[in-house]
This record gives sequence, structure tokens and C-alpha cells, in this order.
Amino acid sequence: MALARIARHGGYRRSFGAISNTATERYQLCGGESAHKCHSPFSGNVTGCGNLFSIKKAEHISFGSRGMRVTPQHNFPHAQIAVEESDSEQESPQYPTLEATKPGEKPRVVVLGSGWAACRFLKGLDTKIYDVVCISPRNHMVFTPLLASTCVGTLEFRSVAEPVSRIQTALAKDPNSYFFLASCSEVDTDKHEVYCETIGDGGLSREPYRFKVAYDKLVIASGAEPLTFGIKGVKDHAFFLREVTHAQEIRKKLLLNLMLSENPGTSEEEKERLLHCVVIGGGPTGVEFSGELSDFIMRDVHQRYAHVKNYIRVTLIEANEILSSFDDGLRQYATKHLTKVGVRLVRGVVKEVHPNKIILSDGSDVPYGLLVWSTGVGPSEFVKSLNLPKSPGGRIGVDEWLRVPSIEDVFALGDCAGFLEQTGRPVLPALAQVAEREGKFLVELFNRFGKNGGKAFSAKDIALGEPFVYKHLGSMASVGRYKALVDLRQSKDTKGISFAGFISWLIWRSAYLTRVLSWRNRFYVAVNWGTTLVFGRDNTRIG
Repeated sequence: MALARIARHGGYRRSFGAISNTATERYQLCGGESAHKCHSPFSGNVTGCGNLFSIKKAEHISFGSRGMRVTPQHNFPHAQIAVEESDSEQESPQYPTLEATKPGEKPRVVVLGSGWAACRFLKGLDTKIYDVVCISPRNHMVFTPLLASTCVGTLEFRSVAEPVSRIQTALAKDPNSYFFLASCSEVDTDKHEVYCETIGDGGLSREPYRFKVAYDKLVIASGAEPLTFGIKGVKDHAFFLREVTHAQEIRKKLLLNLMLSENPGTSEEEKERLLHCVVIGGGPTGVEFSGELSDFIMRDVHQRYAHVKNYIRVTLIEANEILSSFDDGLRQYATKHLTKVGVRLVRGVVKEVHPNKIILSDGSDVPYGLLVWSTGVGPSEFVKSLNLPKSPGGRIGVDEWLRVPSIEDVFALGDCAGFLEQTGRPVLPALAQVAEREGKFLVELFNRFGKNGGKAFSAKDIALGEPFVYKHLGSMASVGRYKALVDLRQSKDTKGISFAGFISWLIWRSAYLTRVLSWRNRFYVAVNWGTTLVFGRDNTRIG
């Protein structure tokens, strides 16, 4: 079901994409007719028609009316694992390989991930010094603090995502730089190789396959995964809010429940369940999403779904206090404001999640139609599987220069990395500003030693300069109704400036607009955000 709305205000136009759009890149397998027609960065034995295949990448992903371009075609063999058998024994599988760089060639930096840390690193990398390969299951960066606004149409999906190949154009243009849509499954630090598995979306003619890429320097910025604390049913029945596809699924579910509740024969009890939106987790994401939902209910549901407007409600469940990292006065302000706009705050711990209800630790059950889970993030299964030093909390352990100690040429940053205990530094929070600043620090480090220490095993005796120092600039969160919180303290235990209200909302909005424009530099973003700032949330968002 495609839903689109266009709002016109004084010559401005806002459009909202179809909720059925996905952020999945589609691939098509094409048989290669001859070897000389198909350039390949890979070497190794492969099988297929004419011994060569090419993978043709789709030219765009659609978010609304604007296509998001990805890396143009780089043809390489269809990487089917070939197992060679000898008369005496069966040898190990031979994977298609992007071979190690040769003397005289530029050193190759392999980046795992496409989040804040990885993309800030990619953006600043000097491609006159390095070739770069980015490997990620997602071909775009997401401005995650703004995802809550896309769920109800305050912002368009296209406004919060940016293709990696636009952030670092070498991935699309340079002959020895590539973006591979794949997940890394293993790192061989002795051989300086990473093993990857391609991403399939059901449109491929065969199962996903594996390949390997050699590196001179490896940057692991693969991010983190939502914490579920092992609670039964969370992954099966709850929605997370970390990807554009998550926001699209939430929007689709919300609209579907609204329309189903109006059908004849729907009981009062079923209407109340369908239109009960439950948010688990009182951090900034959970609070901002609750605020956006309350705005949507007041501005849209009450006018467009008048028959069921009295049934829809929002419940925010938190085990302790909401926004625990914010100033006490700001927490009290947020609690009063959310309660005033109709968000029910419940203190409790989830024990189990069922298809239509959740069970709390006190034995009470909470029926729901939409369940959004936002309880923080933790190490991914990939990070847990790596045989690398670990910091407290299970992240990849790094030193003051974001190097993985005792492992040559491996660096880690972002949500997947944390300082080792012996550094005497605390593990930094999983925040966008932390990841972005780590990416900026590391890319400046790489650009300094690249000419002399860019190759594998060549940076041992190079002075790295001053270590990374993180200075917290403050926290912000929107609570709906043109209200926000701004906390400029450097830490939870220090004093500083903090304020809330409409002015805070303008600061919050403007800060993220500035950040988006710094990454994108395109006029349409300013127009889209400008109309939001001037006209606010209107009745043409979704539905």
C-alpha cells in the first residue's frame, strides 16, 4: 500500500514516500559471455557460465520520490566456492579474493560498517594516499537521532539517509576502491584478510556466498545491536528503531492498525489493543518517539480517524527513571510534559513478550498493537565472535589511539569499541557524537602517517602524536509539541547550563539541520527542514 501526501505552504512542497519502500539494494546476476568483457577485482577459482559472472547493482534505492544512488557497477566473478580435490586429499575451500596490494601500489584500507564512525572516517580519508574498500550490509548512512520523526512523517525517509558512495566518492569512481554489500564474518589478523558473506534479498538465483579481502589497514566500525536482555519474544514481536527499514515498518504497522480498528465488527477491546502503542525504554530515542506519537495523535488522528480517536494511546515503560543521563530538572520537565500530552509513564520490567501483550515482572500484562523496543545497544554477535581483546561490556578493546593492542594494523571505533581497562579511561557511551569524533580523529591520524606507514606492518615505529580525548558537548532530546531539552553539562556529575522549552526545540532542530547539511550540502534538505521549522507539523504528514 503506497501512501503519499504533498503539502503546499507558500510555494514549498513536502512529499512523503510510500511506506512499502525498503532500503534493500537489489542485485541481479548476469552471466558473463567472455572473460575480457568482465573486469574483476577478485582472483581465485570460480564456477559458472563461461567461468565468469558479473553482479549488476541496481542504480538506486528508493526513499520516497528521490533515488539514492549507490556505487556504480563493478563487475566481478560470481563468487561460488570452488573445492578442488586432489588424488590424495581434499583441500580447503578457495574463496574469491581481493589480493594484497603490491609494492608501488597505494595501501588499502578496509572499513567494516557504514555508521557514524565509519562514514566520518571515509569522508575524510585522503584517497590520493589510500585505496579504500567499505564492506557493510547497508549501503547508506542513517542520521539515527532523526529516525523517530520519520515514523509519523514529520521528516521524510530520504532526509535521514545518505549513500556511502556520496560520502566518499572514490568508492564509485576510483578503479581500486569498492563498496561491497556484505557482512564480515571473520577476521584473520595473521594473514591480514577479512572473510565476508554477501547479502541476499530473495532475488538472487542462488544462496549468498563468501569471499575474502586483503587489507593493509583494517578499521572495524560495525556498530552495535539492540539490547534485548535475553527476554523471550522481543526479537519476534517488537520493532526496533535503528534503521530506515525499522521506521518504515513502524509507520506501516501504525497506519494498518488505525485502518483495521475502523472495520465493522471490531470489538471495543480489540480497538483498544490495536491502538495501544507501547514504547519500552525511557532513553532519548524512546522519549522522542513517544513525543512524536503524541503529536501525531493530536494533529492527525483526531482529524483523520475521528471514529477511533478516543481509543489510541501511548504508554512508555521504563525500569528506572526516564532520561537518566539528563539533569534532574530536565527529567522532571520531560515527565510533566509527556504526562500532559497523554503519554502514560509506567515503571516496570518486561518479563516476556507475546504476540498481542507483554508480561511485566509484577505479573501484570499490557496488551498492545504496536511495540517499539528501545533499551540501548550492546555488542553484536560478530564482535563477540572476534578473537580480539575486549573492553568492559564486551566491546573491542582499544588503546588511546583507537588501535587494537597486540594486533598489527587493526583499529576499532564507534559503538563496537571501548577503551581497555589498562588505559585508565572509561568506556564511552554509544552516542553519535562519540562515534563521529572518533572517526575524525582516526582519519586525521591515517592521513598523517599514510605515506610512510600506510602499508601493512609499516607503522610500528611511527610517532602517532596526541591520543584521542573525548569532551562531551552536551545532550539534547525532543519531547514533542515544539518542546525539547538541552543539557550542556560535560558529565552527569558536573554543573552546567540546561534549559527546556520552545527555544530548546529550535536549538535541537537547528543543530541537527546543521549536522545533516555538513554531510550532504544539498538544497532540498534545507527546504524540507525549513518548511518544518516554519509551518511545523501539519495534517498532511501521513495517512
